[in-house]
Amino acid sequence: MGNDPAKIQIDDQRGVAARTLELALGLELRRRFFWRHSLMIRKTLRVVTYNIHRCRGLDGRTVPERAIEVLRGLNADVIALQEVIGAGPNDSGHAEIIGAGLGMGWVMASVRHLRGRQFGNVVLSRFPITQHYQYDLTWRTCEPRACQRVDLAIDNHTLHMFNVHLGTAFRERRDQSERLATIVHDRRISVPKIVLGDFNEWSRGLATAVLEEKLQAIDLSVYLRRKRTYPGILPFLHLDHIYYEGEVDISCVEVPRTRKSLIASDHLPFLAELRVGFE
Repeated sequence: MGNDPAKIQIDDQRGVAARTLELALGLELRRRFFWRHSLMIRKTLRVVTYNIHRCRGLDGRTVPERAIEVLRGLNADVIALQEVIGAGPNDSGHAEIIGAGLGMGWVMASVRHLRGRQFGNVVLSRFPITQHYQYDLTWRTCEPRACQRVDLAIDNHTLHMFNVHLGTAFRERRDQSERLATIVHDRRISVPKIVLGDFNEWSRGLATAVLEEKLQAIDLSVYLRRKRTYPGILPFLHLDHIYYEGEVDISCVEVPRTRKSLIASDHLPFLAELRVGFE
């Protein structure tokens, strides 16, 4: 039996119509994409995560001024610190000393007391801090852990920063990373979002996989030949990470290895210069 010419013609017309519609939709999506990006304001930010190890260096000396000197050389806009000693009964603690030394505003999320002083995470910022939240990530009877969220006002827009220090046990980190991903990926919290800190992930494990399902990660191997940040003087582990969600472009990445940074803590600072888009 031969093909019906009328049916062939109808099928051809339908095919042309489908391709025309597909092309029109593609053009509309591209138009909306470029329109959205043309309205977007971009801001260059230098962000740092640094576990300062209670300001106790590898030489056994506790010297907050060394941490200040290391951080001052990075010229950062926002700094996330872990293992920071805060105020005690008789003194103000390292958080205030570092903030004053850098001339930056700061806020602390204390997770426990260490010898009568507050102990936890600190975010320092050159931008106004409008909100501060603390999410408990403690797992069972392990050492208390938390996620510190700080909202920053940048040119009438808001940037959400999450400062994290996860646990050392595998099952602990797995639980914490799942809870952290849920907290950060909450649609009620608008983009852009930056998540950074000491994740204690000794290798690419489940915690990393869980976070990368919902967030973009800065892969140090793309930017640096030497990507390890721990221990400071002879680093062979990559424990410190930066993730993000939203319109974020990575301009450059640094893990500074100066004489001071190699001795000031058991971690090296991790710096990223980002182009962050705000709608």
